[in-house]
Amino acid sequence: MTSKSYFKIAFILGLVFVCTNAEEKVFNVHSYGAKSDGMTDDSKALLNAWRDACKWNGKATLLIPLGEYMVNGAMFKGPCNGSAMTFEMKGVIKAPTDPKIFCNESWIRFQYVNGLKIKGHGTFDGQGACTWGKHQCETLPFTVGFYFIKNLIVHDIHSNNSKGVHINVFQCSNGFFRHAPDDSPNTDGIRIGNSNNIHIVDSNIGTGDDCISMVAGSQSINISGVTCGPGHGISIGSLGKLSKNDVVKDIHIKNCTFINTQNGVRIKTWASSMTGMATNITFEDITMIKASNPILIDQQYCPTGNCKKQGSSVQVKDVTYKNIRGSSSSKVAVIFDCSAAHPCNGIIVKDVNLVYNGRDGPATSACDNAIGKVTGIELPPSCLKKS
Repeated sequence: MTSKSYFKIAFILGLVFVCTNAEEKVFNVHSYGAKSDGMTDDSKALLNAWRDACKWNGKATLLIPLGEYMVNGAMFKGPCNGSAMTFEMKGVIKAPTDPKIFCNESWIRFQYVNGLKIKGHGTFDGQGACTWGKHQCETLPFTVGFYFIKNLIVHDIHSNNSKGVHINVFQCSNGFFRHAPDDSPNTDGIRIGNSNNIHIVDSNIGTGDDCISMVAGSQSINISGVTCGPGHGISIGSLGKLSKNDVVKDIHIKNCTFINTQNGVRIKTWASSMTGMATNITFEDITMIKASNPILIDQQYCPTGNCKKQGSSVQVKDVTYKNIRGSSSSKVAVIFDCSAAHPCNGIIVKDVNLVYNGRDGPATSACDNAIGKVTGIELPPSCLKKS
């Protein structure tokens, strides 16, 4: 495991805020005592600037100028009084490296804000190298969390060297992410849960776990123009471990590229699981470049290796794979390992062309309890049971 992790992501949401006649005001963190020397904890200065900006009855901007800002942790809370809040970040915000300080669920957190814009070409530096391969915390903190946010605009903000998940999106609605480590443990790029109408477009994500993961409660998620690698691919799940009736639905992933990833497009549910469903999911116009497991439904998911092997109770149905092409680094390029208790239904495979150039022959497929239909190009040959 290397000591370097890099993640870069930028977002933009094309929302229109209602114009008002209220005065716009900038709240510069230097006016609140920020030192920007990379050593002094500037958390208080940032939080005080946010407090006043949030109280402003108009358009407010919290400005973080160029410089390095050590921030032990910060929660930027709403609701705010104005019509729109802008977090303009030009400098670098650095996380602590002392586990006595950073062993919390989150490092930087935004919550309960309606109409939030984050911009400025700045960087969140999680300084995660101090934690990789070590067990200093029960759960490593994510870099930036968005909780209960409506109407989010984020563009040209970078996240490097996260200790845990880079971006966590929970209970959010109406987000459109645009533009956004090689070998770092469990560092999802973007994790989405209990959120709807989220768009991620034109982004480059390299990390140590899933580039994007959509867990329970993710609905109406659209992903396009994303390049993933290194990483574990783009995943639905895992589902069924902790709560009943986990549902992920209405997911559309299009025009994405996977480069040297551990997986491509994946749906994963726990081997011994509670009830749930993953449905109305489309993967189309996908390019694989030496990706392992390019197409994978894994209903025997058990990363710890000590799960009870019984049929998953999560129903996977109505999943379409259309125009998936490129190269696989694994001989078995298509795997549908579905539940015996709840077989996968409504699987549609159309124009799949995945080449494997290993010495042990061409690419193959493997199926268990998977029902659907195949049309167009069929490489590798399909093993689906006909519906």
